[in-house]
Amino acid sequence: MQKKFSSDRYDPLGSDRDALSRRHFIKGVIAAGTVAGAAGLMTSCSDGSDNSEGAPAAGSVERLVSINVNGNVRRVDVMPNETLAQTLRNKLSLTGTKLGCDRGSCGACTVMIDGVTQNSCSVLTHTVRDASVVTVEGVGGANGEIHPVQQAMIEELAPQCGYCTPGQVVSGVALLQRNPNPTREEVRQALAGNLCRCGAYNNYVNAIVKAAGSA
Repeated sequence: MQKKFSSDRYDPLGSDRDALSRRHFIKGVIAAGTVAGAAGLMTSCSDGSDNSEGAPAAGSVERLVSINVNGNVRRVDVMPNETLAQTLRNKLSLTGTKLGCDRGSCGACTVMIDGVTQNSCSVLTHTVRDASVVTVEGVGGANGEIHPVQQAMIEELAPQCGYCTPGQVVSGVALLQRNPNPTREEVRQALAGNLCRCGAYNNYVNAIVKAAGSA
């Protein structure tokens, strides 16, 4: 005798009907989220009546900025927490500026900002928009001539591994700009913030003293 099933216990679609129900539910959730997201986007970008001249919103930082690097004004997209070293290397391809400790203690990333040496890994790019930045690529002549400090370092065989050399060069150039005839002790003081892991400190001092007469 064939067994009969009650209609409230037997569903000819079985699990397929449950799957269809779940699928429709998920589609509804996704559709609702998409509509809500689009509405928010339209609201934030609607008429711009509160920001008609493109100024950043209150409390925000403008990302597209202009900075003067080696005598050229460069437009660059900069994150609010981006350091000058990151901008120079990753955005402007000025890789002469090296990243060593990334903590402002080794001097490999030394640049000049308005004539003063600074560790570019410890300076936010947004803070130098009204300043003049000079990297190791910009210390030479307009026609590509190398600076006397660079020439003297070649002659004195100052670089060993060479990683700290750009920072040493910038520090030496900055010193001679403010003091054309420094003593050896003054040179040592000027280079005190530049770590040389090869220990070639005397070579760098000799080079800058040599360059002092022609810089």
